[in-house]
Amino acid sequence: MQQPKSQLHFFALLYMGWCLLWAFIQFFILRYYGLTFSQSVRDAALTQSVIMLDGYVILTIVRYFRHTWKNSAYIIASSLMLAYLGWVGLNEVLTYFPADENYLTWLKNVTVIRFVFMALMVVITGVQGWVLVYIREQQQNELLLKENERMVREAELSDLRQQLQPHFLFNSLNSISALAATDSTLARKMIEQLSDFLRGTVKKNANQLVLLSEELQHLQLYLDIEKVRFGHRLVTNIKADEAALSLRLPSLLLQPLVENAIKFGLYDTIGEVIISLEAKATQGYLFVEIKNPFDAETSIPKTGTGFGLRSVKRRLSLLFYRNDLLTTEQKENFYITTIKIPQKELVTEN
Repeated sequence: MQQPKSQLHFFALLYMGWCLLWAFIQFFILRYYGLTFSQSVRDAALTQSVIMLDGYVILTIVRYFRHTWKNSAYIIASSLMLAYLGWVGLNEVLTYFPADENYLTWLKNVTVIRFVFMALMVVITGVQGWVLVYIREQQQNELLLKENERMVREAELSDLRQQLQPHFLFNSLNSISALAATDSTLARKMIEQLSDFLRGTVKKNANQLVLLSEELQHLQLYLDIEKVRFGHRLVTNIKADEAALSLRLPSLLLQPLVENAIKFGLYDTIGEVIISLEAKATQGYLFVEIKNPFDAETSIPKTGTGFGLRSVKRRLSLLFYRNDLLTTEQKENFYITTIKIPQKELVTEN
């Protein structure tokens, strides 16, 4: 995998500066051992030029090499081979220039040291380049993985939302169909309410964050439709603290919970039923409690928590990576659903 040009240019400049530094160091070492100025300049310049060329070749190989720990051995072997070829070529070039006997003797005595030095320089360059490219690839893979996870989460959130809407829509259309024959005025009113509700639903994303006050307004549209269906049997009691109204929660989260409460509270009874919702802000959380009456003697036993509750719990898990944000309990003759929305995570997400 190729690296960004800016990063490659920075690394190339850093590598060239490193070689220039070693050229100056080598020049002063050669002068210290008695070589002439011209011999020291030529030796240092040619040596570092060969090392720089070998380093460029090994870095080019690293860029297009498959970066596995097994293949790192091939990088080291390639570095040693390049260092050997550079060492042989350098010796040929240095002996080509006119030189006195002392320089040739010195050149012969340090030939092994020169090879070791060149090999270390090229190997270090190859290994360093391999590690940097490997780290970069891992970072890119992590970014791709996170992006894929985000897309999967959004797709699942969208799928959950699409599964919720038809259920409510079919019930509402059936009620409108029944009302059309008996009360056309009420049927038209219900159509208008359903249109307003669906318009607000379409405008919102599954993972969009909204104020509780806005969510309650949208929920009221849904309840107005349900009150047309159930008439006087459905009574709602909604309370929210002032502090809670300004807190945020995922959009369209409350409607399936209230729908579940209506299903469990009204479907097995013929009298008036009160569905209550209470919201409050406590210790960095938005708490919402939904309560519906539950009579174990008259209610038909049901297994599971219902699709509405499962979908909300799954949405919360996908958005906050937690499975403890929705709880249900039966207390006396009431079925209570509680959700808590952490506000710190919402600030981070938003």
